[in-house]
Amino acid sequence: MSELVRQIQQCMSDLSEAGDGKLTARFLFPPDFIGFRGHFPGRPVLPAVCEIQASVAMLETWKRREVRLKEITLAKFSAPVTCDEEVVYSCSFTMENSHSALVKANVAKAGKRIAKFTLKVAFLDEGWGR
Repeated sequence: MSELVRQIQQCMSDLSEAGDGKLTARFLFPPDFIGFRGHFPGRPVLPAVCEIQASVAMLETWKRREVRLKEITLAKFSAPVTCDEEVVYSCSFTMENSHSALVKANVAKAGKRIAKFTLKVAFLDEGWGR
């Protein structure tokens, strides 16, 4: 596991599954988070790759299985995330087959959606079952 992925997982809290199969989690990225290094000095902004990786981290943590991002089919960002701002992720998924899924994620800050993306992911082990 990369240091970036490990730190993203450490920034996650309150991961839960709603009855409809939707996952939610909160993220709070501290000023010393690795993703802020050089992005941008004096005005840290969370890189889009970190925002996307956070939804993958949710799946990995929830399923306790390794997940790989295969494709980003949609990515829209309407506001930046800076250090010490709490963001809430909501993800739903649709299985494409036993080893891959389509993930739709929304990111909200202070109750307003600030990003949405659709991802294709692969599960690198024996399938989806928990």
